[in-house]
This record gives sequence, structure tokens and C-alpha cells, in this order.
Amino acid sequence: MQSELNELQTELDMMDMRDIRSSESKEAPHDWVEFKRCGESELRRMQLVHEIRSLMSEYRQALLSESRITSLPTPDRRTLEAFRWQLWKGTPWMSGSKCALGGNGRYIYDDHNALVALKVPDQHDRMSQFAENHLGHLFKDRSTPRHDGDSKVAFVSERSIAKFVSYFSTTLAAALLFGAILILYNVKSPNAKLGLVTLFTVLFAASAGLLTNARRAEVFGTTAAYAAVLVVFDDRLVPIRIGRNFTFTGHAPNVAMDSR
Repeated sequence: MQSELNELQTELDMMDMRDIRSSESKEAPHDWVEFKRCGESELRRMQLVHEIRSLMSEYRQALLSESRITSLPTPDRRTLEAFRWQLWKGTPWMSGSKCALGGNGRYIYDDHNALVALKVPDQHDRMSQFAENHLGHLFKDRSTPRHDGDSKVAFVSERSIAKFVSYFSTTLAAALLFGAILILYNVKSPNAKLGLVTLFTVLFAASAGLLTNARRAEVFGTTAAYAAVLVVFDDRLVPIRIGRNFTFTGHAPNVAMDSR
């Protein structure tokens, strides 16, 4: 289509160049009235205009359709494997398996990258993917009727996975925050406190980066806020210079003065 449009445009440009060299019709490329008058005498020129208009409209619609199609995600691999299993009534291309489609239709679903998913789960973060791929047997949707006795294919409840991920994320966040606060409260050594703050900060950053779909800037921001909460909680972590020596703030009796 693009090549066809280019050929029509080239032919029209050649006519325009010829009109520019002609003293009678040199205004045709710039004046619609003159262009229409010249087109009435040259039927091919007006035919080119209408063909280009029609083809441009079709070409733009094709571009928009292709753009929407390419934005669709590829299907989940486990979902595609289950679909292929149902389609072949077993492992594809293995002895004893027979595809429900005949002829070249058997090859339609072989290329994963050539397929698109019309619908994806609303919450498809990494934790949800992990629960679906490795803990799917715990979230089977028993309300969905089964039409065969194949035990290797089952439906997973997205609502149950979403609830599990929500509860797990809330529990993990609370454990990383309040657990760190309790441990830091009972540790007296400043060096140990600094090491624990570093450890909990790394754990929090890892959980935010690996278990969620948070972007890099969001991970940095939440990790910095988490570390600030831990440091501010126990003010004995903040060094203050008094004289020539460093000491850690804390209760009033622990603050020493240097008279030098």
C-alpha cells in the first residue's frame, strides 16, 4: 500500500513539475481553482487526486489498527501451554496427541511472539505472577465447570490470587517496618544499629524491586523514605560533634562534653 501510494504521488509530482514549466498552468499546484480547471482538461490528474485521497484514508486506518494491535501484550506462557494442551488433547506434536485443527491450522499457535492476549489480569505484578506460576494449585477456581477429566489443566481464581498478594504485601511491609523498629530498640551497639539499618534497607529495596512493578525512581524514593524512618526512630544513630570528639545523641546522661 505504501509503495502504491508513493507511485501515485510521484506521478502527480511529475504533472506538477510540467505545469510549473508551462506559463498557462504554472499556478495549478498553488491554486485549487486553477488546479481543478487543469484537471477538467486532463482527466488523469483528477483521477490521481481521488485515488490518493482514498488510499491515504485506507493507509492511515491501517497504521492506527497496526498500532493498536502491536500494543497488545503477548499471552502468558502458562496460559498458552494450557490452551495448547486442550487443543491437542495432550502434549503438542507428541505421539498420541491429535490437534483439533486440521491442515495448516495446526501451526497457528506455535509461535508465542506472533500471538496477542485480548485480556490480561488487572494486577499482573511479579508477586502475582509468582503465585500463579508456582502456587497455582492453592488457588484453583472450583466454581468453573470442567468438561473433561484432564487433571493437568485447571482454572486459577484471579480474585483469590489478588487477595493473597494483598495480604502478603501488607504483612511483609509491616514486618519490615515494625520488626526493624523492635530489633533496633533492643540493640545498644551503634555499629550494630548501622549494620541492621543497612540490612533492613537492602531487604526493603529487594522486596519493592522484585515483588512489585515499581519503577526504578519509585524504588529509590520508597527505600529512602524507609531508611529515613529507621534512622529517625532511634536518635542515637545520629552523630553529633562536641569539641573534637564524635558522640551519639541519646538520653541526657549519655551525652558527654569535651572541654578541650
